Amino acid sequence: MNSPLLPGFATHPTRFLFFTGKGGVGKTSLSTATAVALADGGQRVLLVSTDAASNLDEMLGVPLSNRPVAVPGVPRLQMLNIDPDTAAEAYRQRVLAQLGADASEDERTTVREQLSGACTTEIAAFDEFAALLAGEGVEGGYDHVAFDTAPTGHTLRLLSLPKAWTGFLAGNDRGASCLGPHSGLKMQEARFNAALRALSDPALTTVVLVTRPDPRPMQEAARTADELRQLGLANQRLAVNGVFHATDAHDPIAQAIERLGREALTHLPDALARLPRDEVPLRAFDTVGLPALRALLQGGEVGASTVAPAVPALPAEPLARMADELAATGHGLIMVMGKGGVGKTTIAAALAVGLVQRGHSVHLTTTDPAAHVADSLHGSLDGLKVGRIDPKAETEAYISKIMATRGKDLDEQGKALLLEDLQSPCTEEVAVFHAFSRVVNEARSSFVVLDTAPTGHSLLLMDATGAYHRQMTRQYEGQMESKGLHIITPLMRLQDPDTTRVVIVTLPEVTPVSQAAALQDDLRRAKIEPWAWVINKSIAATGTNDPLLQARLAGELRQTSRIASGLAQRTFVLPWLPEPPVGVAALGALVR
Repeated sequence: MNSPLLPGFATHPTRFLFFTGKGGVGKTSLSTATAVALADGGQRVLLVSTDAASNLDEMLGVPLSNRPVAVPGVPRLQMLNIDPDTAAEAYRQRVLAQLGADASEDERTTVREQLSGACTTEIAAFDEFAALLAGEGVEGGYDHVAFDTAPTGHTLRLLSLPKAWTGFLAGNDRGASCLGPHSGLKMQEARFNAALRALSDPALTTVVLVTRPDPRPMQEAARTADELRQLGLANQRLAVNGVFHATDAHDPIAQAIERLGREALTHLPDALARLPRDEVPLRAFDTVGLPALRALLQGGEVGASTVAPAVPALPAEPLARMADELAATGHGLIMVMGKGGVGKTTIAAALAVGLVQRGHSVHLTTTDPAAHVADSLHGSLDGLKVGRIDPKAETEAYISKIMATRGKDLDEQGKALLLEDLQSPCTEEVAVFHAFSRVVNEARSSFVVLDTAPTGHSLLLMDATGAYHRQMTRQYEGQMESKGLHIITPLMRLQDPDTTRVVIVTLPEVTPVSQAAALQDDLRRAKIEPWAWVINKSIAATGTNDPLLQARLAGELRQTSRIASGLAQRTFVLPWLPEPPVGVAALGALVR
């Protein structure tokens, strides 16, 4: 396909296209618009989401499915969602089928127990992903498969799994205990090898690193570029989404937005500067529906009004009020959650600084593999401890602990087998959960502010927390009353409103708000009630008169009204700021 209007990643596509980057940069919009453009140009295209928090259904108006479904209005386009729960159940059934008809019910129950954790969910979802790369699983002879991936940290893990699992399986005739019988995994070894070859072939696979014209997502994209090269994915392009050009020379907000974007593009990290680059302008409309998706890459209007209504008072309070209310509770876990790229790290860091300002000791930490809360603080503050649940460090510590306890009474062969088992990529999920549990327990007597990973990754951690709770309650069922035992699991502390307050952060745009609402529904199913929402980067609070920003303001007001009409119990707001709030002083100003 070749169109002078389309960016390079859509005019010279390989068979597999991966759109990756920090949350909120527009991966779903660009991947979907590219898939539509390729299909409009006569290609057969499959659009795949690997994000547990995908909103492709809202964007295209098609219900998500774990089987390819046609997209009305685009005859040659189909979409598929790799749903972790559906994939995990299919994986369990395949493993159970390996047991044979003579297996006892106790044996089958044991296998189901082994396959109930988060690591099984991960490997099952990965198995579906690997099948697509290996040319299995779906029929139809697609010319192109476009992957709309989860935010960076989760995607890096997904793309590293072919190498991790092929290495783990090589010479291993037993397999990982957390996945049940080895046959359930070993039978997929050829598929994993084929997936690894496809990812490493530049004639087959292109990685589109998506960013905004902003230093932070650019820095993360640069780190991702380096890590992907180490994994063998060297065929990369850079897509800068949302490039803004002011039309009102006298509007300070518009001029500041354009200036910051221009400076970011001038100082691209070296890892990105040497890549082929495409720039996609900021549009006046939300990218929902086929007309908007087609106009995203090629320009044009979609019928949206460019005149914003009068700006009413936002139905929200400032962050300083939130810090006051949290400080009055004396202690607890404050979990800052939401879609990637909405500003969770900034909000978490500001709340931590605000609590210290109000006389409390605070531990600020993160579960996000790609997060760097220390970068936001850019300094130290008495009373504030900064940490990070580092998956690699936690995994090494967990392996050492298991070897020192379970391995101490084993002979050399037994120790070697135990260590081999612990080299499974699943071990990381278990280790991170244990570290998370320690953080939850710490909040019993002090403040812990937790900057969580983007929604999909956090929900997998919640799944692990729920699985542990069910395991513990089954294990001690019947003993708690007879022996007077009383257990409190991490999930029970998350469900306790006196211990945990969940703060959901969103941008005032349709997709982040919809994903925040979906996250809230997931939390409520786990009996965790969100305490408040934060609307971040509000243009309505700036008073801009720029025509393009005014056009986008109409959409923002629809979303703030939607939030105020029953989505959130409490709402707080942070306006768009001309300078990013980096450093203790700047963060403190947000909550003073």
